[in-house]
Amino acid sequence: MRLVVIGCAGSYPSAEAAASSYLVQADDADGRTWNVLLDIGNGALSPLQRYGDPTALDAVAVSHLHSDHVADLVVLNVLRRYRPDGPLPAVDVWGPEGTQQRLADMAGKDPATELDGQFRFRTWDPAAPVRIGPLTLTPVPVEHPVPAFGLLVSGPSDEDPSRAVTLGYTGDTDECPGLDTLARTDLLLCEAGFRDGLDDHVRGIHLTGARAGAAAARGGSGRLVLTHLTAWEDPRDVVAHASRAYAGRIDVARPGAVFTL
Repeated sequence: MRLVVIGCAGSYPSAEAAASSYLVQADDADGRTWNVLLDIGNGALSPLQRYGDPTALDAVAVSHLHSDHVADLVVLNVLRRYRPDGPLPAVDVWGPEGTQQRLADMAGKDPATELDGQFRFRTWDPAAPVRIGPLTLTPVPVEHPVPAFGLLVSGPSDEDPSRAVTLGYTGDTDECPGLDTLARTDLLLCEAGFRDGLDDHVRGIHLTGARAGAAAARGGSGRLVLTHLTAWEDPRDVVAHASRAYAGRIDVARPGAVFTL
């Protein structure tokens, strides 16, 4: 299983990165590569064309309906509908209840951007893991001002396909039981959207570097990848705060980075 960072900027695209979007890839026993996109926020379609293939997606998994995690589904629809080779078959889009209406509202009333035909909308059920080729996605409710899910992804190890590995993607969350579930994984892709100290009084929205590190330590994460950092933060500071609690390897997500599990 491989994780490709498409976009990782927190809350809005930065000068260097699109908003949240991550491509998970895994090969099945026949050698076919399966592609699942975790979120596709503002600006993410551009780097997706550089680091992945928008025409080869097997599913899109949406953590929650804030624009910085879902907005570019509207323009992905345009690419898939109007490409010179003709429209692609519909792809499954998994998300919270209301995903289809949220995207329809963003697309507007122009028939040229209507979503019919390109997406099949499915609603997350925490009790019903979703199987996509060799990958299994389990939605985990997390703490955010809107209905939100982290995603627990399991699949074959890239080095030893007979061994299963796990990825925990937090989406956007503060500390909660779901975060601890996601942290019990080989790799925790964890948001750290708030600044330690300055924003410690604001709860129920985002994590800080220190809280992300503490979650990874509690869960015994094999590796911590920090993401959703805002443009005004120095990543070195966020890593330093996370490392106070977590002694394992810490990376900062950057566009085009590939993490192999």
